[in-house]
Amino acid sequence: MLKFHDYNIVFQEVPEEVTLAVNISNCPNRCAGCHSPHLMEDTGDILDENSLEILLKKYGDAVTCVCFMGGDSSPDDLLRLSKYVKKYNKKTAWYSGKSELYESALPCFDYIKLGAYFKELGGLSAPTTNQRFYRIENKMMIDETDKFWKKTDNSVS
Repeated sequence: MLKFHDYNIVFQEVPEEVTLAVNISNCPNRCAGCHSPHLMEDTGDILDENSLEILLKKYGDAVTCVCFMGGDSSPDDLLRLSKYVKKYNKKTAWYSGKSELYESALPCFDYIKLGAYFKELGGLSAPTTNQRFYRIENKMMIDETDKFWKKTDNSVS
C-alpha cells in the first residue's frame, strides 16, 4: 500500500510539463543527504485511485503530468496507479531512487528518473550526477538528463 505525504504543482521535475508531484512516503532507499528525509517514514494518507481522482479533478486541465516522487517500496501499486492516471489523459512520471528500471515500468510511464542521490555527485541539475532522467518513446528510454543542466553563455561581446 502506498501513502503520500503531500503534493505540489511543479514546473522543474518534468521538463515542458506542468506537473502534479505526489510525494510518496516509506522510501526504502535511505539516500544519505536526502532533501526529503521525512519521506523515509511510513506516514501520510493512502494513495489509491480515490485519492488520485480527487487531485486530478481538483487540478483538471491545469496539469499535464502526474509525477510519483518515490514509490519504490510498492512498485506494483505504483504501476497500477500510473495506468489509472492515463485514463485522465495525463502523462506520468516516476522518480525512483533505484539504479535499474523496475521490470514492467517501461510501458506505464512517459518519463522515469533513475538513481540514488549521492551528495558528492549532486542531483539532476548537476552535470556530475549519477541520476538519469528518461523520456519514454516507442518503448525506448531517451536520456534527457541534460535538460536539467543550466546553460550559461560565458561569451564576451
